[in-house]
Amino acid sequence: MEIEQYQSGQDFIGFVNNLCALEEDAAAMLSQHLESLRFKKGEVILVEGSTCRYLYYINSGLVKTGFESKDRTFIMRFFAEGEMFTVLDSYLSQKPSTYEVVALEDTVITRISRAEMDKLRTRFHRMETFFAKLVAMASVNMMDRIGEILEEQASARYENFF
Repeated sequence: MEIEQYQSGQDFIGFVNNLCALEEDAAAMLSQHLESLRFKKGEVILVEGSTCRYLYYINSGLVKTGFESKDRTFIMRFFAEGEMFTVLDSYLSQKPSTYEVVALEDTVITRISRAEMDKLRTRFHRMETFFAKLVAMASVNMMDRIGEILEEQASARYENFF
């Protein structure tokens, strides 16, 4: 992982604005707390057993969340360029994650810590609204994913991803 000086929060802030238009001062403060990271293909972004303390936005690249069990690998979800993600249960509970997050190709991510996001949510109502919408979207996506797993073969899920 290589941490870069944060250049422009337009992609991350644009994602936020698509869910809930921010006031100028909220967007400015948000941009001050964003950090960009570069991961090489195969690098682990979040280690299983560690606590997820960030919301991530994928500027470029592809990541997967999943876990290992004896002789099998379970992929929970892929996240591609233009998507925001976190390991929601670990992020919300601040307990160790049962999942890992891995870069499947060279990936650039912008992130904000939970501590900073909590401060912004307290100070700006629209940041709280954004976060509520993000959690709602994650819940809907999770239900869709459970439905896919229960109903489809792996090859059909792979085709749906593309």
